[in-house]
Amino acid sequence: MNFFGEAKALVKANIRDYGMYIALIFIMLTFTIMTNGLFMSSRNISNLLDSAGYIAVLAVGMTLVIVIRHIDLSVGFLAGFLGAIAAIFLTQMGVSVWITIPAILILGALIGLVNGVLIAKIGIPAFVATLAGMLIFRGALLQVTEKTGTIIIKDDQFNAIGNGFIPSIMQINGLHLLTLLVGLVGILLFVYNEISTRRNKMTYGFEVMSSGLFSAKLVLISAIIGYITWILAGYNGLSWTVIIMIIVVVIYHFLTTKTVLGRHIYAVGSNPEAAHLSGINVQKITYIVFGSMGMLAALSGILFTSRLQSATTTAGTLFELDAIAAAYVGGVSSAGGVGKVTGAVIGAIVMACLSSGMNLLGVGISYQYMIRGGVLAGAVIFDVMTRKQRA
Repeated sequence: MNFFGEAKALVKANIRDYGMYIALIFIMLTFTIMTNGLFMSSRNISNLLDSAGYIAVLAVGMTLVIVIRHIDLSVGFLAGFLGAIAAIFLTQMGVSVWITIPAILILGALIGLVNGVLIAKIGIPAFVATLAGMLIFRGALLQVTEKTGTIIIKDDQFNAIGNGFIPSIMQINGLHLLTLLVGLVGILLFVYNEISTRRNKMTYGFEVMSSGLFSAKLVLISAIIGYITWILAGYNGLSWTVIIMIIVVVIYHFLTTKTVLGRHIYAVGSNPEAAHLSGINVQKITYIVFGSMGMLAALSGILFTSRLQSATTTAGTLFELDAIAAAYVGGVSSAGGVGKVTGAVIGAIVMACLSSGMNLLGVGISYQYMIRGGVLAGAVIFDVMTRKQRA
């Protein structure tokens, strides 16, 4: 088979994995042309990634929740409520930011565990249990912010999480050197991981793509990483929000692809009954996934609150729907057992690209909601059609 024939067959066989990347590139190229290059400016890409950060973090957790065939509607207002609690700790109680952040993350994990117990132990459907949580945390957020409506945060260290950038070692022709070095390290790690994975597959006799196509894949993705890094280096460099997002993705990608826990999560999602019969503790997996979701909701609340430099009564509104949309656009299956955390982040970036591009073009908010809804419907239709083809 020639190079292009093999590439076509590979994309067709893995359309679920590659489809979102193709869609992202198409969306970015379209908006770049329609805005005469403004869309791909350093400032816009930096703002776009920062605005996607708190949703991407939620989408990672939501992907695992959907993988095990559940849903969590409480994460939006949980994020808003915990962000407000962080603001109270910092402003009214004078707690250090180094104590506040771990405390909020632990509190989020504990709340997530409560959801897990309600669902796995007591047997309440996830939709109902988390809908109740959504209402509770909505009320709790209004309660803690009712005196002023907005809690202003003046802690520079905390606010830097959502608005700051990694320090600059030096500038080279107006480019942020440390950002370029981080991008280079990212490319090297990507290449090493791909080569290592390929070698392991060959050792155990699994089919791998040809050397030519594999090399082309390495060059293409490395070029994309390098180009995005170069664009960001032309503004203020990598923001702390993007760094946190990358760390979350790396940790969860490792957990879901390289560990026994990850295999158990996907086994439970594929067939809970079979997983139970094979000795997997389905209740424990549910606790872990919902505890993780609560912790990521807390992190999302911290990112959003620090970005606004305040806690507001409307914080967290529709976050859960944006996270669910990002997860589905990123390739998670509504039937469970299928979905990648990397896909969830790509899904969040796709949705952020749509919002950013439409804002630059002056598209009305009503049309924006309809278009985003259409994209979500298209992603679910794509999921259903691909599952029918495999059946």
